[in-house]
Amino acid sequence: MKALILAGGKGTRLRPITYSLAKQLVPVANKPVIEYGIDAIVAAGITDIGIIVIEPNSPIEESCGDGSRWGARFTYIVQPDPLGLAHAVMTARPFLGDDDFIMYLGDNLIKSSLRDLVDEFEENRPAATVLLTPVDNPSQFGVAEMENDKVVRLEEKPKEPRSNLALVGVYLFDRVIHDVIDQLKPSRRGEYEITEAIQGLIDRQMTVRSHIVTGWWKDTGTVEAMLEANRLILEDVVTAQNGTVTDSQVDGRVSIGKGAVIQNSTVRGPAIIGDGCTIVNSYVGPFSAIDKNTKISDSELEHCIVLQDCEISGVARLDGCLIGRGAKVKRVQQKPATMRLVLGDSSEVTLP
Repeated sequence: MKALILAGGKGTRLRPITYSLAKQLVPVANKPVIEYGIDAIVAAGITDIGIIVIEPNSPIEESCGDGSRWGARFTYIVQPDPLGLAHAVMTARPFLGDDDFIMYLGDNLIKSSLRDLVDEFEENRPAATVLLTPVDNPSQFGVAEMENDKVVRLEEKPKEPRSNLALVGVYLFDRVIHDVIDQLKPSRRGEYEITEAIQGLIDRQMTVRSHIVTGWWKDTGTVEAMLEANRLILEDVVTAQNGTVTDSQVDGRVSIGKGAVIQNSTVRGPAIIGDGCTIVNSYVGPFSAIDKNTKISDSELEHCIVLQDCEISGVARLDGCLIGRGAKVKRVQQKPATMRLVLGDSSEVTLP
């Protein structure tokens, strides 16, 4: 079995972060989102992995390399136009050949093992297996209609959903899916929908199995979802002390990276402090991930994702923030009291 990871898309809902960073490389708990998917796929015994990207020599390829870090082999496949998930499969056909494959959306996070799913697929040989999970807003997803635990209908982002069971971004297929995709026409959204392709399998009376996700699942396409995924992953953070802590209080499960310095501060877990960070006269609260070489002084924050090389100084309170690489947030005592903002496109600022 092969794997196909979809790492295209422009990540418009995460702008301005994604103007300079692919959405699959935005870190959750100081680790790029796409790497969680790679870990899960390799743990399921699959090492021949194709990765869909939007351009040659993409940042995804630069970050992930040839796969040897995971004991795998990566093949990068360019899909310059984002014309849908089924189109991505069509683009990857030379790589996939006639092999079974698992398709994994690179901006998804799933706390569930893929090993049992792969084993069951190989044992029962359905045409496809889909993962489902109940959601509060099914009209934003592909939705499955069930009868007696059998998938009988799929619809992409329906205006009037027939159920609350959304398709999670993991699918398993045998070679027959290619025959169906070859006959697809663009949907009203102008895309080749994977839901229509799977519906084509159902219409041909082929077996489509389903599984309800038992752990949590997050589509990390928005800031809110990214922060929630960060919270969920930090629930399992392992305490580590690889830095220097002086005159400080560290409570709960906190991972402190190599060369990090915490001085005259309080850090409450679950939290992760990256390599080379400096935290002085500050408070870092639960569910915060501070990436490498960031400096925090005379400030308070919690439930935040702070990317590498940032500087935060003199800020009374930050809560629920996603701060991009190299950003500087500081307060200067001066009269008259004013605010000076330098913001990129699609930035958002909430003031008290």
